[in-house]
Amino acid sequence: MDDVTLDAQRQARAKEYARIQRRFMLLDLILGAIYLVAWLSFGWSLALKDYLLQWTSNEWLLVAGFGFVFAALISVLTIPLSYYTGFVLPHRFELSNQTLKGWIVDQIKGLLISGPIGLLLLEVIYAILRGYPTTWWLWAAGFLLVFNVLLTNLAPILLFPIFYKFIPLEEEHADLVERLLALAERADAKVKGVYKFDMSRRTKAANAALAGIGNSRRIILGDTLIDEFTADEIETILAHELAHHVHRDIPLGILISSVTTLVGLYLASLGLGWGVSYFGFESTADIAALPLFGLVLGAYSLVTMPIGNAWARWRERMADRYALETTGAGAAFASAFTRLANQNLADVDPEPWVEWLLHSHPALGKRIAMAREFDS
Repeated sequence: MDDVTLDAQRQARAKEYARIQRRFMLLDLILGAIYLVAWLSFGWSLALKDYLLQWTSNEWLLVAGFGFVFAALISVLTIPLSYYTGFVLPHRFELSNQTLKGWIVDQIKGLLISGPIGLLLLEVIYAILRGYPTTWWLWAAGFLLVFNVLLTNLAPILLFPIFYKFIPLEEEHADLVERLLALAERADAKVKGVYKFDMSRRTKAANAALAGIGNSRRIILGDTLIDEFTADEIETILAHELAHHVHRDIPLGILISSVTTLVGLYLASLGLGWGVSYFGFESTADIAALPLFGLVLGAYSLVTMPIGNAWARWRERMADRYALETTGAGAAFASAFTRLANQNLADVDPEPWVEWLLHSHPALGKRIAMAREFDS
C-alpha cells in the first residue's frame, strides 16, 4: 500500500475553509433569529393571518397559506447566502465540479421535495394542536417518530435517486463487491447490493454509506471513492459504516431523537401558552404563533447541539474500533482517513471548542492516530 501522508498545503486550506463555513453558519443563525423575532415584534404574524381570513376561514387552508408565505419569504431572503456557501465557496476551494445550472436544478428539486413534506408536517402538527390542545406535544412527537422511520426506510428508494444516479457496481469491481458483501454478512446486515453513485458530477469529495433500513438497506459508494481509494481502504470505511448497524445506532438514534423532540415540543407548548397572553394569539393552535414555535425549537436545538454531538462522537469512536478489530487493517484505515482529509478538504485538528460544539465525529487526526496505534 502506498504511503499516504497529509497534504500540509491542503490542511492550511481546510482550516481556512472551516473558519469561513463557521462564520456563515453563525450569520445564518443570526439572520434566522432576526427573521423570527421580526414576525413577532412587528405584528406581521397577526397581520398575515388577518389578511388570509379575508379569503378563507378553513383551518387547513390558513395553515397552508401562512406556511407558504412564511417559508417563501425566508427562502428568497437567504438565496444569496445559499448561493455563496453552496456554490461559490466550494468552487473557490476547488471542491466542486457542479455547474451553475446543476446547482440551480438541485435547489429547485430540493424545494419541490421539502415543500410538500414541510407542508404535510405543518398541517398534521397543527391538526393535532387543534384536536389535543393540552397534550398535542405528546401526540406530535409520536407522529414525528413514525414519519422519521418511514423517511429513513424510503429515502434510498424515493429521494436519493432524484439527485444521484445509482447503478450496481460493475463486474470490474467484482472482487470489491464480494469483499463488502462478506463484510456485511459478518455484521449480520442484510443488504440489497452494492451501488455506485455519481458524486463526481457535483463534488470532488468522497463518501460511502450504508443507506436505508430493513428491506431498503444497501451499500452505496461514491464514484470518487472508488476511483481514488484502494479496496483495503474502502473495506475499512464500510466496516465503520456497518458498525452502526451492529451497534444498532440507527434505531438508537431515532429513539434519542424522538426523546429530544418530545422535550422540545413540550417546551414549545409552554412557549406557545405564554405567547397567547403576551402577543394576543387566539390559542396555542393559532397559526400566527408559528414564528414563536420556530424560535423556541431553534433555541432548544442550539442549546442541546453539543450534547447530541458528544453522543454521536462516542458512537463514531465505537464504530472506528469495530472497523479496526473486524478488518485488522489499521494501516488501511489510517491511509483511508488521511485520503479523506486530503480529498474532502477536512481539518484534521480543529480547535477543541469547535470539535466539542460543532462536530458529530471525532477529529480526523484522532481517528488516524488511533488506527496507527492499533497497528503498533
